[in-house]
Amino acid sequence: VQLQASGGGSVQPGGSLRLSCAASGSIFDIAVMGWYRQAPGKQRELVAFITSGGAANYADSVKGRFTISRDNAKKTVYLQMNSLKPEDTAVYYCNIKTWSPHVYWGQGTQVTVSS
Repeated sequence: VQLQASGGGSVQPGGSLRLSCAASGSIFDIAVMGWYRQAPGKQRELVAFITSGGAANYADSVKGRFTISRDNAKKTVYLQMNSLKPEDTAVYYCNIKTWSPHVYWGQGTQVTVSS
């Protein structure tokens, strides 16, 4: 199983980015899909996750600005990030938990918010 994340980059404060993470390989029982981030010198933290039923949860710091979604047929999770702030700068990792249970991580994609 591989998770391929994309969509990171550099943006000015107030800008937007959309992250994508596609799973490939023998994975058929995806339960929860989510995004974490890790800023330099800080611990990895949960940004958002979405259940198989479509229920989404967000860290307080991103509520109202980020939207997580998933396409089950494509085994892909998205993170739409609007109104980005410098404190959103981090490496973003996608995460998938299956019913088996197994946990898979993507390789990380850098998001930099700077003027």
